[in-house]
Amino acid sequence: MKRLILFKGGVETLEFFTEQMASVWEKMGYSVFWYNLLMQQDSSEKLMNWYRDNRQDEFYMFTFNFEGLAGETGLYSDEGWNFWDYAGVNVVNMVVDHPLYYNRYITRRPQRYIQLDIDELHVEYMRRFFKEVHTEYLLTAGTELNLEGCVLPDRKYLPMSERPIDIIFTGNYTPKKILRKHLDNMEPEYIDFYEEILEYLIDNPSISIDTAAEQALRREFPDITDEQQVSCMPTMMYVDLAVRFHYRELAIRALADSGFKVNAYGEGYDYINCRHPENIIRHGGVDSRKCLDMISQAKISLNVMPWFKRGAHDRVFNTMLNGGVALTDSSDYFTKNFCDGENILFYSLEELREYEKAGFDMDVISASTDRIKRLLADMDELQFIADAGYKLCHGKHSWKERAVVIEEYFT
Repeated sequence: MKRLILFKGGVETLEFFTEQMASVWEKMGYSVFWYNLLMQQDSSEKLMNWYRDNRQDEFYMFTFNFEGLAGETGLYSDEGWNFWDYAGVNVVNMVVDHPLYYNRYITRRPQRYIQLDIDELHVEYMRRFFKEVHTEYLLTAGTELNLEGCVLPDRKYLPMSERPIDIIFTGNYTPKKILRKHLDNMEPEYIDFYEEILEYLIDNPSISIDTAAEQALRREFPDITDEQQVSCMPTMMYVDLAVRFHYRELAIRALADSGFKVNAYGEGYDYINCRHPENIIRHGGVDSRKCLDMISQAKISLNVMPWFKRGAHDRVFNTMLNGGVALTDSSDYFTKNFCDGENILFYSLEELREYEKAGFDMDVISASTDRIKRLLADMDELQFIADAGYKLCHGKHSWKERAVVIEEYFT
């Protein structure tokens, strides 16, 4: 019997992704144990009993973002013991953020450990700074709600003419004044250092966080070693978050001030400063299923990439798999695999940068916003793009397809 340990009770979106794959793994013959991160002591005791009763079987573990690998009660001890090494479990961890967020956990990984990263630059980071870690590249994925007609038995998705929402954005927004708390305990010169990197990335949005960080560190410390450089990377979390939210605000502001109603599902949108805040329809925080339900009713779904320059984001796949049109900034992956105006809509971060520099002059972005207005008035063309996006992603980019690939890493 193959036995698989999965996690719930942590980040809701990661649990949702895991549930999509668990159904596939169970069909493959895996017996699944769900470890509840909200009940660590109880879950650890049940897990230990499950292991002892079945120790002759093969044990595997899958997780996202080091859930279960962060020193949880019952899985780790202060003396250095951990359940994964004790039980000889093969661990697969899919990291859907930049690995710099998890440096401290990477160094304490289990013996039998494979890491999957969703951006090729993240893989390069791992292979440079953590050469001893088995790291592979695997795209993120989306969820098709109406798979096998379980929601709409007579069609794959709602046609454009029946979708009540013009533009949607799913995800939270955090203003810089809150993010700055990451730096509050630093000396002023260090704060200035990170602010300069942030300003550089805002001015050069095609540059990765890795490149910007290394350039800045080498200016200050020309002889810096890789070991010293990687030790500085976790504090770049502030820069990584601040730049993505900066452009998230610009994208939503540009649409709202152009007269579009942007339905925002997530927290923090009362912080966005724009001329027409009434055009940001705030629905508050919702779970992953609700986000998908609403994406399935939207014509255009906005995506602002979280500074993944050679990867993708699940918002794009979720949109296409549920019959919407994805409006996103690009990446090397998207440029190579999608075609603007045929199966996706691209906008430019550089254009948003110039829009901000011009004092939010609407003329700077008028060509892009006029294009969106034209498409929203042309249901046939919008439907063509949506259909082509669905055809490109269906059967290729859902978590059910990823489950098949991930299973190969268990052994």
